Amino acid sequence: MVLRIHFTSEDLRRTRVAATLGVAAETYHSLEMLRDSRSTPLLDAWRAAVARRLGPHTRPLTWLLPARGPGLDVLALMGDPPDVDHAVDNLLSASLPRLHREFDGIDFRPVHAPWARRLRDGDREALLEFAAALRGWHQLAVEPFWNQGRSALNALSSRYSELVLQGGVDLLLRSLGVPGTRWCPPVLEAPYPRRTEVHLRGRGLDITPAVFSPDGVSFLWDPLDTGRPPRLMVPALREPLAPGGWATPGGVPDPALASLLGRTRAAALLAATGSCTTTELARRLGVSAAAASQHTRVLRDAGLITSTRRGGSVLHLITPLGTALLTEQRFNPGRV
Repeated sequence: MVLRIHFTSEDLRRTRVAATLGVAAETYHSLEMLRDSRSTPLLDAWRAAVARRLGPHTRPLTWLLPARGPGLDVLALMGDPPDVDHAVDNLLSASLPRLHREFDGIDFRPVHAPWARRLRDGDREALLEFAAALRGWHQLAVEPFWNQGRSALNALSSRYSELVLQGGVDLLLRSLGVPGTRWCPPVLEAPYPRRTEVHLRGRGLDITPAVFSPDGVSFLWDPLDTGRPPRLMVPALREPLAPGGWATPGGVPDPALASLLGRTRAAALLAATGSCTTTELARRLGVSAAAASQHTRVLRDAGLITSTRRGGSVLHLITPLGTALLTEQRFNPGRV
């Protein structure tokens, strides 16, 4: 079976690299990857670590996994913000037509169908249960692994962007690095569960790395929103997903780094190894948003992070100088 995506010259002009699917879609897809033990072996260590963490507080999220066929389009429903609270706000403010569009046609298990219908009809209590389950599963199964996950996303996005600069979208499509993909202009071919022919018709394509992704590509589109470019989801991981990075197994910064910057500020720098919002940083550090802003200001003034506004959030990202500092402390822990 094969996926064949047909491009016009306008499609090539409008094709771009997107940074992320967003926290809500990654969290929902992580449940799909947990259920599918045949998915990429790079998730085996993660799967072993989180398999027993599902409990009553996360069940409303698992109820939304269909018995068969396509699942919920969380990306269309909640958008692609990097912050859980922003994604939940999008859910709670979703219009009834949007809820009907996303929930209609999904093959929910009969025992869960009544609850799914409450969601479809905008029942506030059901929406809050869904939001709480999303937050809970993200905290248990995604956030502890996200330093590595964001680094993988940034690395692949940067590589793809460099390919576009070097040789345009043509070079990018020839160099996706996903096994089985083949660019035969004007058609991109990739292995797929079923034979699928896609004509972009001038909309272009968003090529989006994802952490919780099967080995091959996935094609995401909203059939009721024909003006928005579809997405080609590609796997970002290049090594097994596991907790760690520049932290101890307990998630605490290395002592040398903590001695240099202070424990909380060192943890803030670690959180910026991918990117994080001020709200997310405050939650991870266990401090107020005002305190998190103060820590980011000091790190930014020292040239260790950058801060940019994206919509209603401010994203903080480590700089090459900050990465060099982390690397120095990681491999020379006695030097402070």
